[in-house]
Amino acid sequence: MAKTTKTEILEAALEIFARDGYEKTNMKDIADAVGLVKSGIYKHYENKEALWNATLDMMETYYEEHMKARKTSLRIPENTEELYQMVMGMVNFTVHDKNVILTRKILTQEQFRNERIRQLADRHFVYDIEGMFTRVFGEMMNRGSLKKCDPQTLAFSFSAPISVMIRQCDRIPEKEAEVMDKIVKFVKLFIEQYEI
Repeated sequence: MAKTTKTEILEAALEIFARDGYEKTNMKDIADAVGLVKSGIYKHYENKEALWNATLDMMETYYEEHMKARKTSLRIPENTEELYQMVMGMVNFTVHDKNVILTRKILTQEQFRNERIRQLADRHFVYDIEGMFTRVFGEMMNRGSLKKCDPQTLAFSFSAPISVMIRQCDRIPEKEAEVMDKIVKFVKLFIEQYEI
């Protein structure tokens, strides 16, 4: 299916906002990326703020679709080997999905300047991941696959270092293999410490 001009504009805006930030992005850069004159952008978006908000809406929709799919299809691992496979699948998706990477860059850069972005960053970087792993760890503890402790604290202590390492992949892409190796070692060490 062919992309609409509006979709092409949003995709270009996502890339340019992620690269340059909101303040330094101008409509001409976005128009040039899509092969339009600047007035062609204004046919679809009243101004930069309207395009910014449409880009954020697109980011939220993409995130919701992928997180909802993960949450609804989330099968609690039967054992720690399945936990390892699940975690590494999520990490690989997060490190390699272009839209997720661009979204993470925008959230990281703009969270200190925009309240909506701050709330999205908190949700993306902390609350949704912590909530998902709280559920996974709690159910695995109840089944006897993991040692009993507070699942929410365990989820936070598990997800925070992985999130930091994923953002390192964004900042230094040439170190991805090294960072992924650290993530693998961290996940395996975590499993060794908490499996029964």
